[in-house]
Amino acid sequence: MLSRVVLVGLLFAWVSCSQVGCSRHPLTPRAIPLATEALAPPVIDNAAQIQRGQPRPIIDGLGWVVGIPSKLILWDRRVDNHRIGLETENALAEYIAENQLHGVRVRLTQYRPGEDWVRLVRNKSVGAGWRFTLGTFSVLGETVFPGRIFGGDHYNPFTNTIHLYSDVPAIALHEGAHAKDFARREWKGTYGAAYLLPVVPLYHESVATSDVFDYLQKRDDPPAQAEAARILYPAYGTYAGNAAGTMFAGYSSPLYWVGLAGGHVAGRMESDRILSEAADREAQSFPTTAAESAVR
Repeated sequence: MLSRVVLVGLLFAWVSCSQVGCSRHPLTPRAIPLATEALAPPVIDNAAQIQRGQPRPIIDGLGWVVGIPSKLILWDRRVDNHRIGLETENALAEYIAENQLHGVRVRLTQYRPGEDWVRLVRNKSVGAGWRFTLGTFSVLGETVFPGRIFGGDHYNPFTNTIHLYSDVPAIALHEGAHAKDFARREWKGTYGAAYLLPVVPLYHESVATSDVFDYLQKRDDPPAQAEAARILYPAYGTYAGNAAGTMFAGYSSPLYWVGLAGGHVAGRMESDRILSEAADREAQSFPTTAAESAVR
């Protein structure tokens, strides 16, 4: 019982830590280094880098219903809604271009398993041993349980493909950050396999999320930063809760919900802080602007 109490305290500690600028806070803005030319995944074909699935009202409607739990968990009706708008697409396109992710394929609510199998075979940046074991299982899972119905935004390192079903720019950028993170790794298959181990996903998710916050901070986009905090903090909280549950109480542990709750609290606090600081900066600059206008 004592260990659970301590763990709950740790899960919530980063809520207050983020407000006082702790340098080791797991989601502190931190850019992922760009991949070297030797490590970057290859451009496998000349097809459009970002592809969009044709509208399928019945299938997409079913996918929307299946995605209701995800919408509730992150408290956003755009999650797994299978209707991705231009804002989300453009945000990811700009991120990909800026970070030189030339070889990644993006599927927006698209089901193309045949092409993904080809990409698995041709993606020589991942060792054959990993591609034809874990990679095979990953593409098989995407084939048998199509995201077009079951949703689940994710990046597959074995095919170097981003699969998106949510119309949330922050989620799109997060998956792009996973692609950026894998691109710089020499042992991509091993790094991907490590994700299956308990607790390890906390590192992968922290790296990707921190890069998104750094990217948006450099673009000086407070509304986008605030939205990212509201979405990505609780998402990270689910990984923290899962990690705690795996270590102390099994995968069905209530600590998953503790982590989610802690993430929502932290995300709202961080979002409010970002918007408040942006409003203060604008208020401070207004008198100067007004005075300069009067002089002119």
